[in-house]
Amino acid sequence: MCRLKNGGGSISQKKQTYRGHTFIKMSKCVTAALMIMLCCPALLCACGKSPEETVTNRKIAVEDITEFYYTISNVNFNAFYQRYRFFREDGKWLFYHETREKPGEYGPATEEDITASGTVELSEEEWEEFLAFLKDGKVTRRTDTDESGSSGPWMFIYWKRDKGKYQVFNFSSTSEMLGFEAFCAELAQA
Repeated sequence: MCRLKNGGGSISQKKQTYRGHTFIKMSKCVTAALMIMLCCPALLCACGKSPEETVTNRKIAVEDITEFYYTISNVNFNAFYQRYRFFREDGKWLFYHETREKPGEYGPATEEDITASGTVELSEEEWEEFLAFLKDGKVTRRTDTDESGSSGPWMFIYWKRDKGKYQVFNFSSTSEMLGFEAFCAELAQA
């Protein structure tokens, strides 16, 4: 018989035999062990990055983000192309924008049609505002058809250890996407 101390008392283990096999009856011990096994993974997950340090449903660590692309294109009448890119270079966060326009023409808009482009170094506040737009977004698996058949927008996020599988980004709502577009247009004017 084995005894375990439990707050001054003890839990007894009784032997039971079934078809020649000996089992130890430990209902309270088994319950405690199951509770520990169920709680440990939750505790381990909670010990990871705090919600303020991660973005999207995939819990991408902020410091792991390497690039983010937002592209929209129209090949119909008044063809245009707009790309926003956030990326890290030489330890600085940068924003690149490119606008291509073909007024009164059908597309696609090419490099010859660039009407505005430039790169801006982001301040800490601008970087934090960018991250706020990503906060509740969703990242899904990339497929061959992610950039075909529509005008977009196509949004891709790249991060360390992404292995090229989960890169397609979607904002949590249309209002978040519209806010992001306005934010980028403002950065492009700087």
